[in-house]
Amino acid sequence: MFAVTAQSFSNDDPLSGLVLGERPDPEVPDGWTTVTVKAASLNHHDLWSLRGVGLKEEALPMILGCDAAGHDEDGNEVVVHAVVSSPDWTGDETLDPRRSLLSERYQGTFAERVAVPRRNVVPKPASLSFEEAACLPTAWLTAYRMLFTQGGLKAGDTVLVQGAGGGVATALISLARAGGLRVLATSRDEAKRTKALELGAHEVFESGERLPVKVDAVMETVGRATWQHSIRSLRPGGAVVISGTTSGPKLDDALLTNIFFLQLRVIGSTMGTRAELASLVTMLDATGVRPLIDRAIPMDRARDGFAAMAGGDVFGKIVLTR
Repeated sequence: MFAVTAQSFSNDDPLSGLVLGERPDPEVPDGWTTVTVKAASLNHHDLWSLRGVGLKEEALPMILGCDAAGHDEDGNEVVVHAVVSSPDWTGDETLDPRRSLLSERYQGTFAERVAVPRRNVVPKPASLSFEEAACLPTAWLTAYRMLFTQGGLKAGDTVLVQGAGGGVATALISLARAGGLRVLATSRDEAKRTKALELGAHEVFESGERLPVKVDAVMETVGRATWQHSIRSLRPGGAVVISGTTSGPKLDDALLTNIFFLQLRVIGSTMGTRAELASLVTMLDATGVRPLIDRAIPMDRARDGFAAMAGGDVFGKIVLTR
């Protein structure tokens, strides 16, 4: 079958290890099933994999991709949940210390077919296209959990989304607006600030700009470049929910005095559960909110999508189609 594979690692030139071509059909263990992929979306995780982050050399060659939507073995339209927990794990699978994502320990979704545990298949409503559904399992599920599970936000609360433009940030803006929150967003780029308003942000600001109000929560995926602004933007008792550090994990000053004196909460968040993915799918079906797709390209042109993501010239999700 055709697949998009990591063959080697390179931190300086990650695309040098990307190979497009034939791979063996997936092996299907007991309790697993196969999904015929119709669409799959790119994540920064895929680029990091090509740099050797989260993927071990002994696992190569590895088919990349965490997200997919397609048909199960019975022809049903489904969405694939990317978090694979241990067979004996019960409860929140994101807390399983032995969990992994597709394309880390198990072959990923950038292929004609992917094998997944049967419990990792969620029904796709007819109202969502395959391209839209393929955007949900990583970026949109991460955003959903950040806002409504870890953040505990409710209608009427005010939230700040740092770094509008990426897949998680655009999902945060759309979902927060659909959930009745007041949404503020930042970006260094004027065009991205304009698009954030179109997505549903009530107000937009340059990165680091002082806000006119203190917010109930900040959704943080950037890290070092925005951390101090995030902490200073919170009301007393507010929370920063962090799911990524795209500008780097190290901090010169974490503003610990602000955190303890104002009794702020710092909450980590990663991916989401099968139940949360099902709730997210239901929310989109009910509200009509849809993922913003930057571009959809055939899977055999996957290198173009990786290059665009590496160059940062993206607003929304890049989707590979078959």
